[in-house]
Amino acid sequence: MLKRIEELAEWPDGIGMTFSSALSTAKSQCRNDPTAEFLETWEAWTTAMQVGSALFASATAPEGSTVECMIAHKVRTIPAVGIRHFVDAGTWLDAFWLAVICRDEARLTQLCQVPIETLRASDAVFEEYIYDWVDALQTYWLERPGLGEKLTAAFDKTDPDRLRYVDRELMLKVLYPPINMFFRFISRDPEKFNEALVQAVQLHKEYWTADVEERQETSDGDVALAPLALACLAYDAGRPIEVDSEYLPEHLLKRSWLGEFPT
Repeated sequence: MLKRIEELAEWPDGIGMTFSSALSTAKSQCRNDPTAEFLETWEAWTTAMQVGSALFASATAPEGSTVECMIAHKVRTIPAVGIRHFVDAGTWLDAFWLAVICRDEARLTQLCQVPIETLRASDAVFEEYIYDWVDALQTYWLERPGLGEKLTAAFDKTDPDRLRYVDRELMLKVLYPPINMFFRFISRDPEKFNEALVQAVQLHKEYWTADVEERQETSDGDVALAPLALACLAYDAGRPIEVDSEYLPEHLLKRSWLGEFPT
């Protein structure tokens, strides 16, 4: 992983693959450390967060310029890459969730200033709901008007009967539950939020433990990334979190390692 990171100064186009690898490493770390009690696990998660944020900093920087980004305990100089196929809404959501989990407000603000048009310009194929979902999250974090309307638009476009590119199961068990959780979070209903969190974790487990070979061969399901991030938002807001799950590493949720080293 460190070798890939060090190569970014000369090969910035590799940042998409580097981010995917860093996120996979962070999730895999929790197989052997399910509560994230070890410093090495926190390092893996902050590294993934740093690479994800650097990806979008590089993508939105002026052509021909460079960006200075802290990654893996060192400030790295990364050339601007512009719009690439990996500068898409799915990657943005992963980067956003990681910044929430690592409680990095500056990176969250930076990510939320990435224009929706930039994500669309990647030409990646997504269901239309994802752009309203990203817009709603950016609106929430930057305290812009119109949150309710944007979240409603995202809800409406998750209708399984309107799907073009993803199957019903993926939508109902993985993609939709975080939107429901977020709605319960902003509604300030702790009981309903915990119910939504329980459901999200159960559906996540159902999906990723199904007898489907390609799911069992990936680390994607080792941690429920979006539900964990939303639980972190609720935890930081002083809401009770009544769910104990291997898919929600305790010390990430409770920010136990926060401040251990500069990130």
